[in-house]
Amino acid sequence: MIARSITWAALTALSLTPALAQDVEQGAALFQDNCATCHGVQARGDGPMAEVLTLPVPDLTGLTERYGGRFPMLEVINIIDGRALLRGHGGPMPVFGLVLGGDSVAMDGPEGTVTESATEIVALARWLETIQR
Repeated sequence: MIARSITWAALTALSLTPALAQDVEQGAALFQDNCATCHGVQARGDGPMAEVLTLPVPDLTGLTERYGGRFPMLEVINIIDGRALLRGHGGPMPVFGLVLGGDSVAMDGPEGTVTESATEIVALARWLETIQR
C-alpha cells in the first residue's frame, strides 16, 4: 500500500512537470515584455530605465537570499499584481495586475488562507523563483 502511494505521488509530480515548465517559459517571456526595461534582461536591476529612476531597481535574483533562504512567492505575486505597495512605482503597481491575466489560480496563503491571482502573474513569479542564486 505504501509503495502504491509513493508511486502515485511520483506519477502525479511528473505529470505536473510539463505544466510547470510551460509556466516558467511563459513567465520568462512575460518578464522580458513587461519587466526587463527596469529590472534588466537577467533581472539584476540593470535595465535601461534603471539609471533614470530615482529609486534603485532591485536585483530580483537575490529574493530567496533576502528572505532567509525561502522564495517569497506570495509576496512577489502581491507586488506584481498590485496588492502590495511599492514606493518606486508611486504606490501600488496596478498596471501589471490589469495587464497580466489568465484564469484565476488559488494558492495556499499564510495561516490557512487562500490567495488568488492570474495565471500569467503566477507564471512570472515561478520564473523568478527559478533564477534565484
